Amino acid sequence: MQESAITVAIGPDPNAPRLLEKAVVGAGARVGPLADADALIWTGTPVDFPAELPASVRWVQLPAAGIEDFFDAGVFAAHPGPTFTSAAGAFAHSVAEHALMLLLAGVRYLPEQLRATSWRQREFFPHVGSLRGKTVTIVGAGGIGRALIPMLAPLGAHVIAVNRSGNRVTGPGIGADVETVPADQLGRVWSHTDHVVVAAPATPQTRHLIGADELARLKPSSWVVNVARGSLIDTDALVDALRRGIIGGAGLDVTDPEPLPDGHPLWDLPNAIITPHDSNPPQLRLAAFADHVGANVARFVAGDPLRAIVDPQRGY
Repeated sequence: MQESAITVAIGPDPNAPRLLEKAVVGAGARVGPLADADALIWTGTPVDFPAELPASVRWVQLPAAGIEDFFDAGVFAAHPGPTFTSAAGAFAHSVAEHALMLLLAGVRYLPEQLRATSWRQREFFPHVGSLRGKTVTIVGAGGIGRALIPMLAPLGAHVIAVNRSGNRVTGPGIGADVETVPADQLGRVWSHTDHVVVAAPATPQTRHLIGADELARLKPSSWVVNVARGSLIDTDALVDALRRGIIGGAGLDVTDPEPLPDGHPLWDLPNAIITPHDSNPPQLRLAAFADHVGANVARFVAGDPLRAIVDPQRGY
């Protein structure tokens, strides 16, 4: 097997170089200095990204699935030569699991029950629901969406998967009954949806993808879960919809602004569940990223197509 030199940039986690080096070597490459590298596994921030790369670098692996900060920092414009890949899909199971937790917590009326300090069974009964027989629309049926669909199936939910192409979503555990809708026809799904999970990339085109009009077309029992980026939902419109009971509630692992400041209206709404962008915590992230790196290094060594190639024109 022909070796390729992979340079690992040292990130803030002291275990990162050791785990990534093991993944690189296990995939048939060697670790070496950037000056001699064919590829770079970057573990730092966009701000710290090298101003110049050696001409030998043909591939750069980024550490995040959401890479809008790298676009904002001008990384891709400054380095048009190498192929860039993101970590899209690497953390899909963890984030999908978190999305399911938020959705179930909302449907089962858990926020109010957790706040209760007395036995209020008769009061809670009318609000407790189920996913069985309900339609869950997943906006952004990439890695997270494909991981979430098999989790929903045993619960008896019907899934509408929204993706850019409209091509049928396939993958392990995904049945033929999953309906796929192209993103440009998203408007037709709202009135047929019981609950929504947002898992799309953040781009200028997806900013405020869900606003007042979209929320108004959902049901008073609908829960909206966002595990993508806060900018995909119009926060002011969401607060208004939650206050007025236009939708049932929102489960948010991401917000706009983020971090969500103290005193923000979302904190005080009983039908909002806020988690501090922890669907992919560090103790899970590093091992998953190492697996992703190993798979991509093996492809790079073999000359096969890489996973999660960044398309600068699409913004992800």
